[in-house]
Formats: sequence, structure tokens, C-alpha cells
Amino acid sequence: MKTGMTLALWLFGTLGGSAALAQSGSGEHLMIYAAAAVKNALTEIADDYEARTGHTVTVVFDTAGATERNFLADARAALLITSHSRIERATREGALGDGTTTVLGVTVAGIAVPPGSPKPDVSSADSLRTALLAAERIAFSDPGRGATVGTHFAGVIDSLGVREAVMAKATLATNGLETMRLVLEEGVDIGITQTVEILQASREAYAGPFPEAFELATAYSLWHRNDLSGAVADFVAQLLAPAGRERIAADGLSPPGAP
Repeated sequence: MKTGMTLALWLFGTLGGSAALAQSGSGEHLMIYAAAAVKNALTEIADDYEARTGHTVTVVFDTAGATERNFLADARAALLITSHSRIERATREGALGDGTTTVLGVTVAGIAVPPGSPKPDVSSADSLRTALLAAERIAFSDPGRGATVGTHFAGVIDSLGVREAVMAKATLATNGLETMRLVLEEGVDIGITQTVEILQASREAYAGPFPEAFELATAYSLWHRNDLSGAVADFVAQLLAPAGRERIAADGLSPPGAP
């Protein structure tokens, strides 16, 4: 990562929007709040943008829900990238004003295990139940922080009748980035998060998607106000250009309309 860009991973939930950098000396400073599903691609795109334009960028990555809340609380924020359903609801309720929404891609909920460890069968409800009961440690993003997959998984373990057993050995991570850190660095047996976040962290860790009965597909979208500054409009153009779209898709976020 180039030195100009500030990347706030927001892993521990201790910062607020006011922690962003101040206005850069000669260029414009862009404040972006984004779901962790686009971390790798957006980091690289922001680095390229800084090198090309001389403007600076701060990106704060978090759960879909926390991303929405942080964006709405920061009057300086330029761009929002979070789940499409959250943007639709916020627009409908008036929290987001006159703006434009663009779908970036779609991913599904998935299961991660430490690279090199046996991959459990998670292809059916019964096999997923067996894998969850056999695991000694499980990590997933805290539903209370607006985690899309974490909220879904809470319903899955209710449906499987294993909530008590799972929660007794579960770690509630602040977001999908932290979930994958727990899997890769601390050897947590099973991590539950978006497939795109698993693939960004380690393709060898991917055990598979949820079984069909519990499949969760999530679209992520960009939202911005219509009265953009030239610098923000330039960044949006770079993000949505074919090269930007290809970079996003390379990390596992399927393009809109892809089978």
C-alpha cells in the first residue's frame, strides 16, 4: 500500500468517523466508508487514484451495518459501499438523500477453515450441523454490529437446533476481516463470513458455501450524492471503469447479472 492512503480496518470498533484525516494540503481528501467485502480491490484502486491525481483517500472498512451508520454520521463522507438492501432501505426512509446507487457485485455466505486442515462437508443441513458440533471454536461477525452474514448465521443455528452448542464455543468478531484473522492466525476451526472475504484472505481457507437450504446471496452497491466534486467524480469513474470492475470481480465479487 502506498504511504498516502489511510486504510482504517476498524477491527475493534473503537474509532468514530471523527478519526479521519484532516483535509490534505494541496489536494482534496476523500472519505469513504465501505463494507469489508471490497477491501482488497478498493485499497488498490484508491492507491492508484492517489498516485494519479495527488488527492488523498481514507477508507474505513467494517460490517455492512456499521458502514452505513458511520457514513450517515460523518458529514464529510464522500462515498458509501455497503449491502444493496441497506442502501435501498436508507433511501426509502430518507436517510440518504438525492443520490445514485450502482451495484458492484454479488457474493454468498461461506465457511472458512484454517488452510491445510481437513475441509468439512457443508453441502447439506445435516452435514453443516455435524461440522458445527464437531468444531471446537467458531467465529462469526457480531449480529449486533449489523453483520449481514452474522445475522443470517444466527438464524441458521436456530433452524439447525444447535444455537446453545454453537454459542458456547463462538467468538463474535467485529467484522469479516476479524473473523478471517481468527481463522488464519488463531486457528479457529470454522469461520463464517462472506465468500468474497474468505477468498481475499486465503483461497486455501475456503470450505464452501452454505448448503442450498441456507444460501445467502448479498449484493453490494456504491452510493454517492449527485452533486459530486470533480475529485469524487473522478474516483467514481475509476471505480466503475472496466479495469475497476475487473479488479472487484477478481476477488470473488461476481459482477451484476453474472450466472
